[in-house]
Amino acid sequence: MKYAIGCLLVLLLVGGLLVVWGIGMYNGLIAGEERVTEQWAQVETAYQRRADLIPNLVSTVRGAADFEQETLNQVIEARSRVGQVRVENAAEVINDPARLAQFQAAQDALSSALQRLLVVVERYPELRAVQAFQDLMVQLEGTENRISVARTRFNEAAREFNTRLRRFPTRWVVEMLGWGFEAKAYFSAQPGSEEAPPVSFD
Repeated sequence: MKYAIGCLLVLLLVGGLLVVWGIGMYNGLIAGEERVTEQWAQVETAYQRRADLIPNLVSTVRGAADFEQETLNQVIEARSRVGQVRVENAAEVINDPARLAQFQAAQDALSSALQRLLVVVERYPELRAVQAFQDLMVQLEGTENRISVARTRFNEAAREFNTRLRRFPTRWVVEMLGWGFEAKAYFSAQPGSEEAPPVSFD
C-alpha cells in the first residue's frame, strides 16, 4: 500500500514537473513570437515614415526647372506599388517567406528609384541649394538608417524564435501537441546593398 502511494506521488510529481516544463516552453514561444511581431511593427513604421516623406520630396524636386520627369515618375510609381502591397495581418507576412519577399521587392524597388533620383539630383546644383530639399534629404537618410536597423532587429528576433522552435525537444513537442507555431521569414539583403547609396549635400 505504501509502495503504491509512493509510486503515485512520484508519478504525480513527475507529471507536474512535465506540465510546468511544457507551460514554460509554450510561454517562451509566445514571448518569442510577440517579439518578432513587435519588431515587424518597427519595420512597418520605418517604411511608412519613408513613404510619407516622398510626396514632399516629389513636390520639392518638381520645382526645379527641366528636372527629368522620367526619374520622378519612377519614384511615384514605386511608391504606388508599395501602397498596393497591403499587410492586413502581420502573421500573413512574417510567417510566409513568399509574402515577405513580395513586400521586400516593392520596398527595394522604391529604394532603387530613390537612389536613381539622388544621382540625377547631382546635376541640379540649384535644387541641392534649396533648404527644404536639404532638410528632406537629411530626413530621408535618417529614415533609411532606421529601416536598416529595424530590418536587422526583425531578422534577429526571427532567427532567435526559429532557433528555439527547431531545437529538440521543442520541435517534437510542438508537432506532437499541434501548437501551431510557424517559422518566421527573414529579410534578405538587396542586391548591391553592400554599396552605400550616393547621397551628397554639396
